[in-house]
Amino acid sequence: MTSMPATDLAQQPQAQHMRALDLANRVRLARAQLKRQVCDSEITAAEVIIDCPWEAESMSISDLLLSQRRWGTTRCRKFLASIPMTETKTLGSMTDRQRQTLAAMLTAGGSAVERPRQATSLAYAAAQSAQA
Repeated sequence: MTSMPATDLAQQPQAQHMRALDLANRVRLARAQLKRQVCDSEITAAEVIIDCPWEAESMSISDLLLSQRRWGTTRCRKFLASIPMTETKTLGSMTDRQRQTLAAMLTAGGSAVERPRQATSLAYAAAQSAQA
């Protein structure tokens, strides 16, 4: 068995460190571009959730939702609380069913807070018309 020279061993960890740094930078830049596209409405958050590109696999769902226009922390928390899903859930760890549900809710209007009020008022109106 041949042993590696000391200089090769010293360079190996640095090379791995540089590869890790390079990957982290590529992910960070790609994620920033993805967030800009969502903010500019070039792509919807629902499309990102369904497609789950490589740069978004380790991204939290709240980071994606917050990149949309007019979405702040309160709206994001209320929306996710209605599903029940944590803000720190990553896109890559979501099941297909969770993806489909979340994407459908986002495309249906975006605000889970408004939907129960609408459903309640529609149910009330239906009950009133049934009594008449």
